[in-house]
Amino acid sequence: MRSGCEHQSRQRRKGYVWRLDRLGRTAKGLLILLDELQTLGVGFVSLREGFDLGTPAGRLMAGVLASVAAYETEVRKERQLAGIARAKADGKSWGGRKTGTRVRLTEEKEAVIRQLHGEGKAVASIARTVGLTRKTIYRALARGGSKP
Repeated sequence: MRSGCEHQSRQRRKGYVWRLDRLGRTAKGLLILLDELQTLGVGFVSLREGFDLGTPAGRLMAGVLASVAAYETEVRKERQLAGIARAKADGKSWGGRKTGTRVRLTEEKEAVIRQLHGEGKAVASIARTVGLTRKTIYRALARGGSKP
């Protein structure tokens, strides 16, 4: 019969994760991580999938699930790229401004900025009023000789 101290030293540490796909991005990276954990003597349990790397069946299940997760990622990426190609073919665009359009600081806006600043308005308030960023407001005030 073993002593309690010897029994405790033989116990393995275990790591827990809710889902296997939360642990790694690629099947290869996930399998490398799981192999490193096993080499270090750290057990691994996935709560959602219900397997333990301490058993041969658990290691098989981890490999299969890692491959399935990689497959799902590749299929999702293909669908996303197909959707983007279709949207571009339909002439849709998203994000950013249309090419060739820039918000410019006009002389009229600069005059309004200086007037509002002279009235003691806050820079953030001026920016909201004229539809420009605070950085642009500060730049206009510095160029106009006013101190912000």
